[in-house]
Amino acid sequence: MKISKELLMTMGVIAISTGVAMADESIQAYAHPTMYGSQGHSLVTAENDVIIGGKIYKPCQAKTIEGKQNVIVSRTAKQMLGDMQSKMDQKRGALYDPKMPVLRSELAFLISEGLGLTKSTPDSYTDLAASYWAKDEIDRVLTQDIMIGYPDNTFKPDKAINKAEVFCTFAKMMNVPASATAVPVLNGQQLKYIPQWAYAATNEVIASGILNVLPDQDKVINDEYLSKEQVAFLVSAMKKNFKIDLSNGAIGCATQYQPTTVKIKLSERLSARTSTVGDTFTAKTTEEVTLNGVCFPAGSTVKGKVISVARPGVHRPGYLEVKFETIKNGDSCVEFPDKLSSAQVDVTKNPNIISRLLSTPVEIVGRTAGVSGRTVSTTAEIIANGAEEIVGNAADALSDTASLHPLKGLKSVGSGVIAVGKGVYNISKTAVSGVFGVGYEIVDELKYFILPCTANDSSLNPDEELTIVF
Repeated sequence: MKISKELLMTMGVIAISTGVAMADESIQAYAHPTMYGSQGHSLVTAENDVIIGGKIYKPCQAKTIEGKQNVIVSRTAKQMLGDMQSKMDQKRGALYDPKMPVLRSELAFLISEGLGLTKSTPDSYTDLAASYWAKDEIDRVLTQDIMIGYPDNTFKPDKAINKAEVFCTFAKMMNVPASATAVPVLNGQQLKYIPQWAYAATNEVIASGILNVLPDQDKVINDEYLSKEQVAFLVSAMKKNFKIDLSNGAIGCATQYQPTTVKIKLSERLSARTSTVGDTFTAKTTEEVTLNGVCFPAGSTVKGKVISVARPGVHRPGYLEVKFETIKNGDSCVEFPDKLSSAQVDVTKNPNIISRLLSTPVEIVGRTAGVSGRTVSTTAEIIANGAEEIVGNAADALSDTASLHPLKGLKSVGSGVIAVGKGVYNISKTAVSGVFGVGYEIVDELKYFILPCTANDSSLNPDEELTIVF
C-alpha cells in the first residue's frame, strides 16, 4: 500500500511538472521572428542616445522621424523620471505620479540631474533634513541661485510649484529675446494662471520653443500647474535646443546656437525585418559640411551601427534605431557627438518598375531561403538538445533501478517524457513559425513589387536622404 501511494504521488508530480513545463517553456529563437516579435536569438534594447527610433512610418509622402516620435527628448525625460522615482523611499514613492503637479523638490531634482549641476554648498533650511531624498539636488540648485527658499528660512520641498514659477526658474537659465509686457500666448491661446509679474519670463520660455514638445498642450495652457512629466520634457528640450555652459554658473547657462546639419544617403538598406543589433553600415554625405573645424566634401564616408531593433508583424510596425559614429574623408576623421538633436528622412522616389522586376524574385528566394534555413537549423538544435536530455534520463532510470531505487528511476522516466513533450511542442512552434515566415516574406515582396510605397515601414533605404541635426 505504501509503495502504491508513493507511486501515485510520483505519477502526480510527473503530470503536474509536465503541464507546467508545457505552459512555461518557450524557445528563444524562431524561424521567423516577425510572428512572435523576437529578434532571432535575442531581442536587445539599447540605452544609448540615438538618432533614429520609434515607429518609422514612411508612406508615399515624406515624414520626419522626429514628427512621429521625438526620441532624444522622450528618452531623456523618461530616464530622469525613472531616476527620480528610484531615489524616493517607499513612503514617498506613493506620491510619484508623473501626471501630478511637480513639487519644488522634484523641480530641483530634474534641473540638477538633467543639466548636470555639480557645485553644492549645503544650506540650513529648517525643513530640509540631511536624510531628505532630494537634499543634494536642492543644495545644487540653491548654490547656483536657480531656486531660492522662503523668508522664514524654509524651502517647502513638498509644496507644488505653479507653472508661472517654473517658467521664471527656466528663464533664469536662458537669454532669449521676448516681450516683457505682452500677454503670454501659446499656440494662439492665452496662457491661464500667469500673473503680470511672470509675463516676461513666460514669454521668454515660449520664444525658446521648448514648450512645443510638452505632452498635453491643452493642460499647459489651461492648468495652473505643470506635471512632473511635463517638467522633465522641459529640461530635456532645453538640453536638446540649447548649448549648456556651466563654467560661469547656471544663470544664463543655456544659449541658443546654430546647429550643424549633415545630409547623407545610405549605401545599403536597413530594415527592422532583417537587421540585427550590432550591424554596421556606411553612408555618403550629399553636401559639404564642416565638423570640428574640418571640412568634409560631398561623398565623405559616414559609419554607424544598428543599436536596437523590434521586428514588425501583424498590427506591429516595429522600429529600427541606428547611431552614426564617424565621418571620414582621406586622413580626416571626426566622431559624431554623443547627443544629437534630430533626424528626418526624405523619401525621394520609389524604385522604378525595372529595378523592382529584377530585384523582387532574387529577394523572394533569399528571404525564403533564410526562413527555411532557420527552420531546419532550429529544429535540429531542438532535436539534438532533446535527444541528449532523453538519453540522459534513460541512463539515470537504468542506474537508479539497478541500484534498487525504482521510484527514482520512475521519476527519471517521467523527466524523459517531459523532454519529449517539450521537444514536440517546440518543433511544432518552429514549424508554424517557418510556414508563416515563408508566406509573410513572399507576400511582403510582392506587395513591394506592386506598390513599393506601402512596404517602407521601419526601414531606411539607399534612395532616401537623411538629414542629421546636432
